[in-house]
Amino acid sequence: MVRRWSKAEMWVPGAYLALVVAMLVYVAVGSRTGDIGLFGAWPILATAPVSLVLMVPFGPAPDALDSAPPLDPHPQYGSEPPAKLPTDYPSESDPLPADWVPDTSVDPKLDMLDGFGFYAPVLVGALVNAAAIWALLRCVAQRRDTRRAQA
Repeated sequence: MVRRWSKAEMWVPGAYLALVVAMLVYVAVGSRTGDIGLFGAWPILATAPVSLVLMVPFGPAPDALDSAPPLDPHPQYGSEPPAKLPTDYPSESDPLPADWVPDTSVDPKLDMLDGFGFYAPVLVGALVNAAAIWALLRCVAQRRDTRRAQA
């Protein structure tokens, strides 16, 4: 008899991928409409196991951790002298600080490859994590079936 996949093997990796994609959609929509704060870190943290493994080759060399940083031959102490205060009044045509509003307009051209540098590594990491989750659940299910068959 051929063993069918368990529900956990099918749904857990799929739910993980759906969660990562939902976070990426939220980041894409939030970045086009306004400030989303630090929410862009959540998709990266969701793929952290793969991200940490991929960061190993790009980390510092082992001998760089033991060496001291180079010393600056001309150190500067203290702060810069204060800037000269303005002596004339601003003209009436200059905008007042309260009138300044940041430009939050959105570029109407939505480029497909605009966020490729952020979305592609997160999606690749999520796919690798989902495959690892599936393999782990498959291994657990096979061991459970082997124990059940031996008993």
